[in-house]
Amino acid sequence: MACTLSVNVNAVAFLRNRRDLPWPSVVGIAREALDAGAHGITVHPRPDERHIRRADVPRLAHLIAEEFPGREFNIEGNPDARFVELVESVRPQQVTLVPDDIRQSTSDHGWEIATHRGFLTDIIARLKAGGMRVSLFINADPDLPALAAEVGADRVEIYTGPYGGSFDLVAHEAEFRRAVATGKAAEKAGLGLNAGHDLTRENLPPLVKALPNLAEVSIGHAIIADALTFGMAQTVRMFRQAIGDTD
Repeated sequence: MACTLSVNVNAVAFLRNRRDLPWPSVVGIAREALDAGAHGITVHPRPDERHIRRADVPRLAHLIAEEFPGREFNIEGNPDARFVELVESVRPQQVTLVPDDIRQSTSDHGWEIATHRGFLTDIIARLKAGGMRVSLFINADPDLPALAAEVGADRVEIYTGPYGGSFDLVAHEAEFRRAVATGKAAEKAGLGLNAGHDLTRENLPPLVKALPNLAEVSIGHAIIADALTFGMAQTVRMFRQAIGDTD
């Protein structure tokens, strides 16, 4: 299985929202990423709309459906009533459930699945009945994929922040081993595997090499940072090369 790249455009929306202006265009930048071969677009709408706004979501869904059939739209978020209403209105290919709240600047932990077993079982069944693939955002812990399978998830997304954000060699290696063990546990549990957070062109290749079952990486911050130097299209091509997606 080849690993694919989904570009998170939250940071584009965050920059746009600094001014009451329509640029940079979230749809326009997403189009550039898809033109350059990104497999999908990821957004994480939050209740305060500090970056992606609810109005962006149907526009991005339309872009993918009309101009890039076969590519994927991944919507991340905490599945409260408004979030579920939003995803059911556009029916993206994938919904990634993340246990964050309004006070977090970004997602920084995965689900405690055992604690939320009943809630997750119900919401996953509802979303899957709507034709959406469901991924659960989890910490790097090899015990979690089996629990994710029990509540009905199709995939897990490993929170790779501790791996990508660790610059001490010993800690970095420990986080790498933990992420790899979790990815292998996902395969054993019969789940698809995604990963995201603080992944870069430098730390992606070892992870992809160690996890042949890694289906998708969702990357925003590093891509937007590199795009300031290289432009979006070239940056997407560079990240695709980093994960071995050279088709």
